[in-house]
Amino acid sequence: MVSAAERRLFWGTAVAVVVSDFVTKLIAESFLARRLPLPVIGDVVQFRLVYNEGAAFGLHVGENSRWIFLGLAVIALFVLASLVRSTRPGDHFRLVALALVCGGAVGNLIDRVRSAQGVVDFVDVGVGAWRWPTFNVADSAITIGAIALGLSLWQEGRAQQRAKEARAAEPS
Repeated sequence: MVSAAERRLFWGTAVAVVVSDFVTKLIAESFLARRLPLPVIGDVVQFRLVYNEGAAFGLHVGENSRWIFLGLAVIALFVLASLVRSTRPGDHFRLVALALVCGGAVGNLIDRVRSAQGVVDFVDVGVGAWRWPTFNVADSAITIGAIALGLSLWQEGRAQQRAKEARAAEPS
């Protein structure tokens, strides 16, 4: 990442995720504490306040989960920072993907630091008893960013493989 425009793209996206996540969690905590659940689209989408002390899908590793997952998030941010630094100039798709993951990780990290209750989750999706684990804006950004990053890495791998095959097919 070299250009000022690419830095603005990355930081603007990451900050937008962090701010959106923080504001929606504050609203969820103040409003949903008094009314559970709040139907948005009938039973399919509803807002329900949940505190998740663990990680994705309620993964829990004991009473020190808060600190373990906080540490893992910090390590993940260092790994993501190295991916950002190694991103080719002009690869805006990968920059946005990394910004989404970083912004989401920071959003959930803020919750782990500010409250022993855990990460604030409030979006509940499903039908009847079949429910997806409750999530938040940061979780959505991480998921979308991780999928986009995976696609970006896959496409890069395919391009490298095609280039390798083309070099091998050239007459000596």
